[in-house]
Amino acid sequence: MTIQPLKRDVLQAIADPTTAQLIQMLSTKEQSIVSLCTHFPVTRTAINKHLAVLLDAGLVCSEHVGRETRYSAHLEQLIAVKDWLSCYEKFWDRKLTTLKHFVENEDRGK
Repeated sequence: MTIQPLKRDVLQAIADPTTAQLIQMLSTKEQSIVSLCTHFPVTRTAINKHLAVLLDAGLVCSEHVGRETRYSAHLEQLIAVKDWLSCYEKFWDRKLTTLKHFVENEDRGK
């Protein structure tokens, strides 16, 4: 089995509200395109395009079952995003703590 490089960036894929909602829906259970389309006010073709983005980013897997294609979330790619964001979380925690101390000291001075 050869591992192919991802064709699309994970952050780019999850930035769209529709793809983000699709990931959320697929994280709870495997679904067909017909099932997914009932939750969106767009065409089946549009949902297929969103799923293609998610497939290219490695966030969704597809499997042919009879005449339909079933999709499921493949969320391991999001672990790298979480790890990347965690360094910024530490940065903002420090900034917010500094702001909190500043505001509390300012209030005492009045």
